[in-house]
Amino acid sequence: MAKKGKKYLEAAKLIEKGKLYSAEEAVALVKKTATTKFDEGIDVVFNLNLDTRHADQQLRGAVVLPHGTGKSKTVWVLAEGAKAEEAKAAGADNVGAEEVLDAISKGELNFDVLIATPDQMAKLGRYGRVLGPKGLMPNPKTGTVTMDVAKAVEESKAGKVNYRTDKDGNVHVPMGRASFTEEQLLENYNTLHDLIVRVRPSTAKGTYILNIAMSATMGPAVKVQA
Repeated sequence: MAKKGKKYLEAAKLIEKGKLYSAEEAVALVKKTATTKFDEGIDVVFNLNLDTRHADQQLRGAVVLPHGTGKSKTVWVLAEGAKAEEAKAAGADNVGAEEVLDAISKGELNFDVLIATPDQMAKLGRYGRVLGPKGLMPNPKTGTVTMDVAKAVEESKAGKVNYRTDKDGNVHVPMGRASFTEEQLLENYNTLHDLIVRVRPSTAKGTYILNIAMSATMGPAVKVQA
């Protein structure tokens, strides 16, 4: 096990072992545990009682946070003609068809979001093994395969985040930065919590949300009342 740093250990002392905090308390506490000189990210993890071996218990989608994530996203768009012009006007960082595909083929994956019009998806098939593991493959469920490229670009720039369950039923999502106010973090958290509740699979049995934990990039986890 990796040795914990002095700041981490000091931050851990602020957290009462075994206590489940209200969302308001957790947000205030997690800000206090972000003690490094850089603006730490704040994440939340929902541990769900789902059997992800079954397709109908796998969650995947996207949501726009009220206050964004505090991180500027680089957005590329695979489109041609009028749709390419719409993407450029919406603020996409790189737009085109052959140009974008050529960059991807060379391993130039210096973007956070890749959006594509449906007619371009067949061209991306050969790059699935490269884009898929990095979570960069466009997908209709996350709104990144669409004809409304302008909206997709604007939402991605505004703070749209993707979510999906891992094999253990966890959904790990960024919810802001340490520099956010408590009110901003709480609104982002409530948006994510409401979403997780809303997308509960009809086949899920028993207690749905098992655990919730917030943490800063370099800080300890703060358990939240489910």
